[in-house]
Amino acid sequence: MNRRQFVSAVAAASTAAALRTFAAEPAGKLLDARGQKIRLGMDNFAVRAFGWKGRELVDYAASLRLDTLFITDLAALGSLSEEPVRELGKYAAAKGVEIQLGSWSICPTSKTFKKDWGTAEEHLATGIRLARAVGSPVFRVVLGSRDDRRSPGGIEARIADTVRVLKSQRSLALDNNTKVAIENHAGDMTAVELRGLVEEAGKDFVGVNLDSGNALWTLEDPTASLEILGPYALATSLRDSAVWETEKGAKVQWTAFGEGGVIDWKTYFKRFAELCPGVAVNVETIGGFQVEFPYLEKGFWTAFPRKSAAEFAQFLALAHRGKAVASFDGGKKESQRGELERSIAYLRDTIGLGVHA
Repeated sequence: MNRRQFVSAVAAASTAAALRTFAAEPAGKLLDARGQKIRLGMDNFAVRAFGWKGRELVDYAASLRLDTLFITDLAALGSLSEEPVRELGKYAAAKGVEIQLGSWSICPTSKTFKKDWGTAEEHLATGIRLARAVGSPVFRVVLGSRDDRRSPGGIEARIADTVRVLKSQRSLALDNNTKVAIENHAGDMTAVELRGLVEEAGKDFVGVNLDSGNALWTLEDPTASLEILGPYALATSLRDSAVWETEKGAKVQWTAFGEGGVIDWKTYFKRFAELCPGVAVNVETIGGFQVEFPYLEKGFWTAFPRKSAAEFAQFLALAHRGKAVASFDGGKKESQRGELERSIAYLRDTIGLGVHA
């Protein structure tokens, strides 16, 4: 049996084992393990084309009757001074919106690291202080991207560098009652690798920002990723995805919720409610483009030397039953706003998320 035949055989077997029943009707508000409604919000990156900052983002989130606003770019605060950021937090709270805060890479050796906020340690410290000022219980950061998997020393070296930066600011995070949420970002870390990073850095102040779309970029089923990372989740940036087979392997395109066709979101969020009580669901739609993962080609697997067959089979099951979708210009304002608002409607009406009516 050649490699292509093996992949097809595994996918077919996995599909038969993994088929789920998609329920058509909502069952009222979904409650978490604490008996509470699950908050529904948005990641500002979903509508990045608008260039909104500070109060503009708060007003938009409030107009959608959202519970949370995840500002994942420090510049989108409108200021990096604590007093105006504190006033922004008060403005949002008056409208019933909790701001959660994030930024980008804190791995000094990542290909994505920028010195816009000083050293990696200075960047993290600034974010922790601003999170406290705006009233965010978390500060989201990332390691890097899938390119880091092929960097000198591999992803393990980048994880070690990130852990060192995190530990350098442990006291500041604890003093400010702020936890640092590391995202599984742009194909950088698998769920198992991110779990290891959190354990090494310290669960007392480090957790996970859960990203369902990015799980697919490490050849993982988002529902399986949830099982591993859910107990560590502090925040989320979630979206749906389409996955389908190609001559080289498979393609992934992120979509609005309910439009990907392969993930059973009722099952996903039922488990999310059990594993992640108190964690808000923030929508981060990033649609339009397709990424191919040529796992049938020589050399692909050097980036994933420890990928297990069982884990890969779960991804193959999604790809095997998925169907191709058309790409489009996801950078347009109307495209971004449409994807976000369709997702909010789906999660509110079909899944039963959100505190506000």
